[in-house]
Amino acid sequence: MGIYLSSPKTDKMSEDGENDSLRFGLSSMQGWRSTMEDAHAVYPNLDTSASFFGVYDGHGGDEVSKFCAKFLHQEVLNHEASSAGDIGASIQHAFFRMDEMMCGQTGQREFAALTEKDQAKDIIEGLISPPKHGESKGQTDGGSSDEGANSDYRGPTAGSTACVAIIQNIQLLVANAGDSRCVLSRKGQAYDMSRDHKPDLPAEKERITNAGGYVRCGRVNGSLNMSRAIGDMELKQNKSLPAEKQIVTANPDICTVELCNDDDFLVLACDGIWDCMSSQELVDFVGKQLKDESRLSAICETVMDKCLAPATGGEGCDNMTMILVQFKKPFKIGTLNKEQPLPSNQNSECNKSAVASNGPNVIAGSQYNHNAVRKA
Repeated sequence: MGIYLSSPKTDKMSEDGENDSLRFGLSSMQGWRSTMEDAHAVYPNLDTSASFFGVYDGHGGDEVSKFCAKFLHQEVLNHEASSAGDIGASIQHAFFRMDEMMCGQTGQREFAALTEKDQAKDIIEGLISPPKHGESKGQTDGGSSDEGANSDYRGPTAGSTACVAIIQNIQLLVANAGDSRCVLSRKGQAYDMSRDHKPDLPAEKERITNAGGYVRCGRVNGSLNMSRAIGDMELKQNKSLPAEKQIVTANPDICTVELCNDDDFLVLACDGIWDCMSSQELVDFVGKQLKDESRLSAICETVMDKCLAPATGGEGCDNMTMILVQFKKPFKIGTLNKEQPLPSNQNSECNKSAVASNGPNVIAGSQYNHNAVRKA
């Protein structure tokens, strides 16, 4: 079938929910692509004080995005830094931990199970013939037995972006690796809470070349159009370098900001949305929709219909996933009568004075991540 279908799949998987401090809606759509490789995770009650939202845009298959949707938030909670209150450290650990887990026994078992499920789905849809008697349906070359992992298995060649937001009381923390994006609406102004990781960015290109790779036509080694991702293990095989300095790294940029009563909503979406609308265009569109539509997932569905291309080729042909989080105000934690400043796009870095003024604070990631939060 190639990478595009003859007609788009416009059926949408949508969901709505809420807790005491926010409500959310989400939707995902396969669109023109021959397969659906996006995944997502929403946990409005991750623990007693935190909510978790994540979008994962897979490439080369759906196994890594699905793996992240199943395990990444668990690893955030399981890490010792989380119980100590250092969510930034625990989420950075969780990103790297996904690569470690996928290269081991857990990853091989999960991928074998996913392969079996995908084959069963294809049989139901009539895309492939059922296996003949005696054929194995779910085994991969790496094996999936409990006795041990295949020592020759180096991990998945597929990969995924990861853009997640954790809201704990009035603190918003956003972690991102790849070109999915998180945007905060404050008084109707769009603020990018993440930065798209593209190979042509100077710091990204420097890391790629230092690790033995190259950038051609805006792609890592002429293939991958993003410079950070979970998975893509064939681009992480330089044994002399740590994980954060590989050709492609899972190392996330992480930003924190204190929410205030001027903050309206948060959007997390894959590049299938951002290829069609700028951050400010989406904030404007959602703001108008909120005046007449109370179901947040319906707004996400409308955005996807707006972005869907009328024919294959160009923008609007990718898988699409969008999560919309609306804050309930006034915030119940603390006194928030004063706007918490965010830097404009004229600011070159998120410096100490901005942090002291309760502005965004980048606490992990690359050397250029001080620019990660900016007015769109």
